[in-house]
Amino acid sequence: MRSEKFVSAIERYLSQHGFGALCPKAVLFDMDGVCYDSMPNHVVAWHESMAHYGLVMTAADAYATEGARGIDTVRNLYRSQKGGEISLEQAQEMYDLKSRIFHSMTPSPIMPGVQELMAQIQADGITIGIVTGSGQRPLIARLLDDFGRFLSVDHIVTAYDVNRGKPAADPYLAGLKKVGGLQPWQAMVVENAPLGVEAGVAARIFTIAVNTGPLPEEMLADKGANIVFKSMTDLSSQWREVYTPSSSTS
Repeated sequence: MRSEKFVSAIERYLSQHGFGALCPKAVLFDMDGVCYDSMPNHVVAWHESMAHYGLVMTAADAYATEGARGIDTVRNLYRSQKGGEISLEQAQEMYDLKSRIFHSMTPSPIMPGVQELMAQIQADGITIGIVTGSGQRPLIARLLDDFGRFLSVDHIVTAYDVNRGKPAADPYLAGLKKVGGLQPWQAMVVENAPLGVEAGVAARIFTIAVNTGPLPEEMLADKGANIVFKSMTDLSSQWREVYTPSSSTS
């Protein structure tokens, strides 16, 4: 049975967008910080790679820009610290170094609770998609290795599928298309990063934030998250309160 807190969140979402019902046919997951506990490794890789180019990328910077396309993060960082512009090719070179450092580290563990959550979602007959700002092919291959029983390669959106990354709506709009051409009220988003939450909200999809990092929960709520959970295991254990099998949720 859905909790009163969740029913209220749905009612606010429907009222905000003028939708008649929330009828989830797909759940779109972010990757880093949601499927994998990977942000600690990303923090190190960002710091070391950007230092090579005379730039400073702090842990706070890495978490604040999580979910954006890597080349966008590089160009924005360069612009803010050097006061100039770099080409896409230069940004890609810098991001490639970051990627090499990341992949030289011990692989990040699967986020506790996410596989159990996906199993419940799949059992409810709901399609699972991934929407990531990453374009690193080894990571996409690992997604299929770790989550292949829940996920099809056709349901993965990467940085190369969109011209504008998070916080723009484009990645999640692409996700809706990939999982069957759904409307916003026919999906849910699971995100852990402020930019990702913004993207889900901009796409007018019901957005669940899971605070798997060091950011205050208020930051995720302030970006428009419809509801915030403390962890993936918390969301997994409460999935039946989030979703109950029915023809519609209103």
